[in-house]
Amino acid sequence: MDSQTSNMDSESGIRDKVALVLGAVKGIGKGIGLALANEGVKVALTYFDWKESLDEMKNDFAQTGTEHFVVRANLLKTSKIQALIQDVIDHFGHLDILINNIERGGWPVVHGPYVKEQWDLEMETTLRAKRWVFDAALPLLKKSGNGVVINYSSIAGITGRSGPAGYIFNEGYSAANRGISLLTETWARLGAPEVRVNEIMLGIVETRHGEKTRGWGLLTEEQKQAIIDHTLLQRTGMIEDVVKTTLFIIKDAPFMTGSVIRLDGGYVLGGEKVVPMPKGVGDI
Repeated sequence: MDSQTSNMDSESGIRDKVALVLGAVKGIGKGIGLALANEGVKVALTYFDWKESLDEMKNDFAQTGTEHFVVRANLLKTSKIQALIQDVIDHFGHLDILINNIERGGWPVVHGPYVKEQWDLEMETTLRAKRWVFDAALPLLKKSGNGVVINYSSIAGITGRSGPAGYIFNEGYSAANRGISLLTETWARLGAPEVRVNEIMLGIVETRHGEKTRGWGLLTEEQKQAIIDHTLLQRTGMIEDVVKTTLFIIKDAPFMTGSVIRLDGGYVLGGEKVVPMPKGVGDI
């Protein structure tokens, strides 16, 4: 198998790769970054908010013993993104993996009716920032010869502000997430054959619209239970669920590109029940 199509299916294959992990100060981004570092991947880690979690983050990554660096980056300022990519090159010399994990918004129960500033923030963070990071990183990922991009989106792009999740997902956030899937398909075409681009579409996860977030605490017990009842697996997702799926795409899915994995515990399917099979009207 040639270098452009060889996979990352073992620790030796993934070790010493370089990954840029966006939004790594806590939650899903941090979990993915730590998992990669523990596999021997050198990681560049961005943060902007949540400064109170920064010391713990730095300590956790230091314990991995893997080379890494942390940089504060306001990805809403698209003019600064090229400098971020240059920081990665200055530190590591190359880039193999982009964890395109940045978003903001949702939560009608938190934000209430839309104001223009909230709408713009959701579009600029959830959708626009992803695009400019990918654009800046693509030449380096192609040069890698076996690059991987994973976009992270939400089932809000399917459900919109409807059903039990209507207290969680705004229209702007939903529209931005539907747009991510279009970008995933386009970027898979642009990246091929040197770069695989895939998407993980998240349902309600503990640190993303789930029980470890402020918005979840604002829901009534009935509203929370309605979300669980609508989820076939009868629980919210955990960071580890996302980490395992991410590692699968990077290490064990060398023929997958342009695909969307819906990681939602069956929420999207949960509103429809399977009716009993009718007796029919007679023999064939």
